[in-house]
Order: sequence, then structure tokens, then C-alpha cells
Amino acid sequence: MSWSYLEDASGAKGHAEKICVPNNEEELIQVLLDAASEGVAITIAGGGSGLTGGRVPFGGWLISMEKFRRLDVHPGLATVGAGVTLHELHAAAKAANQFYPPDPTETMAFLGGTIACNSSGSRSFKYGATRRWLLRLRVALADGTIMDVRRGDPIDFDVPSIPPPASRKHSAGYQLKPGMDWIDLFCGSEGTLGIVIEADVQLLPNPAELLNGIIFFPSDEAVHNALDDWRNVPNVRMLEYVDDPALRMIEQRYPDVPKHARAAIIMEQIIETDADIDAWADRLAAAGALEAESWFGSSDFDRERFRKFRHALPETSLAISVKNGFPSLGTDFSVPIEKNREMFAFYREHMERIMPGHYCIFGHVGDAHPHVNMLPATQQEFDLGTEALMIFARKAASLGGSVSAEHGLGKRKAKFLPVQYTAEQIESMKAVKRRLDPGWRLGPGTFFELAK
Repeated sequence: MSWSYLEDASGAKGHAEKICVPNNEEELIQVLLDAASEGVAITIAGGGSGLTGGRVPFGGWLISMEKFRRLDVHPGLATVGAGVTLHELHAAAKAANQFYPPDPTETMAFLGGTIACNSSGSRSFKYGATRRWLLRLRVALADGTIMDVRRGDPIDFDVPSIPPPASRKHSAGYQLKPGMDWIDLFCGSEGTLGIVIEADVQLLPNPAELLNGIIFFPSDEAVHNALDDWRNVPNVRMLEYVDDPALRMIEQRYPDVPKHARAAIIMEQIIETDADIDAWADRLAAAGALEAESWFGSSDFDRERFRKFRHALPETSLAISVKNGFPSLGTDFSVPIEKNREMFAFYREHMERIMPGHYCIFGHVGDAHPHVNMLPATQQEFDLGTEALMIFARKAASLGGSVSAEHGLGKRKAKFLPVQYTAEQIESMKAVKRRLDPGWRLGPGTFFELAK
């Protein structure tokens, strides 16, 4: 990862009094003890691929977990250090004919960071987010205490129940409920309760055969109609959306994208019989897809080609933001499936008013979680885009959705926490924070906006 310790992929930049890169658990504990004795704040750094500023320090000490590199693969599980990248985990699992189901787009992200944010990705349509696949966590608390907890180990204090949103994906704040276990508390806490050292994650056997496709459509309406049907297709693992501006954004890299395509769906399905493949001919015809121009494949080569196509979307939009001289502005909001069209229309109408021609929409539409990526070319557009993020957050919450579906809130989006939760609910979260980190030293400013 090319990002320095004091910034992340969003362009957020900070400063630290000291940068610590412990080689092992003993050194990590000593850093924490030293920080505790001096009352110094601690920010935890993963791979730097985050988009919310969570790993960016504003004073205090920064601890990078890059040296925690354990990676042992066994049947059904892997023991993985916080500094192992998703790419390395995927490769090791594949060598054992297994796979790790969560599929965040940025494979150079550290596993510890994905646990901190309860990350998800394209395959989450079938498999859900990171939390679902954690079997064990080894965590360091702010005072140097080490906890080694397994799935089902209950927390030892009472918490209220905070109702989750009705959307399928959600990663904002502590997911509190009576009787919860430690893993569910630490996962998604964004480094504010403890530091993930390593984890046991569940692996699944590789499917015998997969069908992958990038299916092009003549209109957005045709895409939404197809999605209403295709969400119910058995064994579909991925349904990703790409709008016309996003297709045009990457067409220099992919000149064979049909010029008359106005949207696309990236699809992946586990194939059990030949009938699973044959059924797509009827589906494409019924949906009015551009069947002859669409791309299909079932080999590892095809899957990697399509993965790179999908990854080119955020990669290119981020590069445009950097070139224009502005931090990234992108949504991470989800809504219930039945509200997907309403939220889409709201996005489109607002963006056409404030930033026509300087945005695109792509992402996890199977879960009603597309990303609006703003590409402001002027300070006025950037300011309007910043205002739009709050408008979109309120709209998503009003529809029963989440203000953070997979990236976490970090520091840049901490202002959205009160959009999702009441003051009483936030105070319940703060009480948990005080219990595990009485000095309020871990991750200051991450989703609590420096308030105690």
C-alpha cells in the first residue's frame, strides 16, 4: 500500500508525535503500557485503504500492525494476523481449495482493518459481512491487557438493545444487544475498543464451478427490472451495478465496453448443473439485456479479468479526485431492498442538480448499497457534494437504512452517527467505550467526534 502512515486512500491527512511499528505482541503491549503511563492517545493503522480517516491520527501515537503476519490455513479456518492482506489470505486459502467469503474490493487491505470496520464487498450479497465469518479474536486493550475470545463468549456486562436498521448491510457504531458476545462487540468498533492482533476466520470449500458475467443494458430501468428478478436466482453470489458515467469513466481502459450500453450488472453464480447456465439465455432476453455484447466466463482467468474491471471503478474515480485536488467524496449508505429504487432516484435527481457530469454510481446494488462517487472539479462542487452527503445520510436513515454499510464512519463521517442513533443510544455506546477504554485514548475522533 502506497499510503503513508499519516493518511489514507480518501486523502485525509494527519499528524502524530510518534509512529510505532511493533514486531510482536510483547512489543505492542510495551507500547500500550508506555502510552498509558503518559496518558497518550493511540490510533491504529492498517493498510491505509480506508476512505473515512479512521487510521489517520490527529496527535498522539500511531501504531501500525503491519508486522503481525501470521497466516496458517487449516480445513475450514485460517488463523490470520492483523497485518496480512486480503490478497494474501485469498491466495493461501485458494491453494488449499478454500475461500474466505467476505470480499472487500480492495484486496490490499489488512485483515485487521476489515475486522475493525466489519467490511463487506461484492460477494456479501450471498455471504454477508466480515462479522459473520469470525470464529476467534485476539485483542489488545488500551491498558495492554490481552483478550482471546471465541464466538459465543459473552461480554461480562449489561448493555441495552439498540435496534439495527432494516437494510441488509450496516456498520455504524457498536451493535449492542443483551447477551451479545465479544466478537460482535469488537468487530465494527473501528479500533476504539481494542486492537485486533489476530483472528480465526472461517473458510468454505471452493465451488466446483462458477459462472461470471458483466451484463450490459440499454437503460437503468432495465437494470432495476432485472434486479427485481435476479435477486431470487439460486446461488447468485454477486450482483454489482455500474451506471453509464462509470462505464464511460473506464472505457479508455476497456474500449470493448459497448458504446450504446447505459448500465451494467456484474454477476457471479455457483453452477451446479448445466441448466443453471442455460437459464441465463431466457433471463437475459426477458430483461432486455444486450446479450450479444455482454461478457461471460467461468475460468480463473475470466474471474480475475472481471475482478479487475470492478476494481477499476473505485481506482479510477479516486485517481480523478486526486487529480482534481479534492479528497474523495463517496456514499456508503444502504437501504432496505424495497427502497432501492427510491434511493437511487433521490441520488440521481440531487446529483444532476449539483454536479452534472461529475459523478458516477456503482457498487453493491444486490444489497441496495450502491456508491455515489462524486468527482468535483471546483470548490463549489466540492462544498455542494459535502452537503449532499448529509442529505443522503438523512434520506437513507429515513428509509430504514444505514449511514455506513461497510466502510465505517472513521473521523470524516463521524457526523453521521447522530443521524442513525438517538442521543440516548449514543450515550449507551459511550458507556461501553468508557468501560473498556476509561482514558478515552483509543481512536480519538473516530465516530464519536472527540466527544466523551
